[in-house]
Amino acid sequence: MSNFVMLLVEDDSLQREVLSDLLKDEGFEVVECATAEAAELIVASTGTELRALITDHNLAGRMTGLELAEYARSAHPGLNIVLMSGTVMAPLPPNTTFLRKPFAPAHLLAAV
Repeated sequence: MSNFVMLLVEDDSLQREVLSDLLKDEGFEVVECATAEAAELIVASTGTELRALITDHNLAGRMTGLELAEYARSAHPGLNIVLMSGTVMAPLPPNTTFLRKPFAPAHLLAAV
């Protein structure tokens, strides 16, 4: 993995593709997941390689994006975490950036 690996967690395939393409166009390597459960395994096994976790809150499966963010923050305190949702969320794990959907692509790039 490169030094600029992003873990993108979004269950909507079109949104995931658009966000992934945006990040790849900026030179990032992107690992994509549709569920928090799948992403949790990646965080556990390669978390130190990740530059950022970008996750939607409402995901398919039993685990939410907020729960994934909390897990990732406890496992890797220095990880850059961006939580996305159509509704305002609080409280967030410490040092977590919140982006309310819809947002401008520049806001995501600034967050990572």
